[in-house]
Amino acid sequence: MKNTPADSRPREKLLARGAGALSDAELLAILLRTGIVGKGVLQMAEELLDSKLGFGGIAGLLNTTAEDLKRIKGLGPAKRAELVAVLELARRALAEQMQTRTVFESPNAVKDYLQLHLAHKTYEVFAVLFVDAQNRMLAMEELFRGTLTQTSVYPREVVLRALHHHASSVVLCHNHPSGGVQPSKADESLTQTLKAALGLVDVRVLDHIIVAKGQTLSMAERGLI
Repeated sequence: MKNTPADSRPREKLLARGAGALSDAELLAILLRTGIVGKGVLQMAEELLDSKLGFGGIAGLLNTTAEDLKRIKGLGPAKRAELVAVLELARRALAEQMQTRTVFESPNAVKDYLQLHLAHKTYEVFAVLFVDAQNRMLAMEELFRGTLTQTSVYPREVVLRALHHHASSVVLCHNHPSGGVQPSKADESLTQTLKAALGLVDVRVLDHIIVAKGQTLSMAERGLI
């Protein structure tokens, strides 16, 4: 990078022209700071984002874990920790946004939040976003875990947690670790079962969102709620 013109170096370019002027690889290079012998930091960043060598873009990288990052040569504990910390900050920023704005005003933020929380998991998770009367998120809880193919979900427990949070409504969500977001008949049946159970205590089901790596599907948008 020393022989690169100052206005083409990622850090200097960001300060001079703003973050929006940088490519994904350039922004990642700023986080990584240094490369390794025989591989510059920008090349390392490009490889991390490459679909064959790395994780397939920013979304793929953000859905990795510290353990996944160990396989990349040149990513020591410090670099891995920094990348994971950025991911956690992104999760918290989206959570803060949903706690101060209504869920209906930012449906994409909800999907992004769930993508960051659930898409990288190798096992199936059923989670619930609890929402207040102003449609702001009160909390998110991962209530049930399963295998790669199924999760046992207990309606009684979902109802009890909704009452605990004094929720007016909920957004149901789960991931498909094997890929694909098309709802199964079991997903549709579970949604209706939970909708009926929560309806008994005047809690509405706003949506059921299915998450896979790089994909989300809203069952409400599909007319399945």
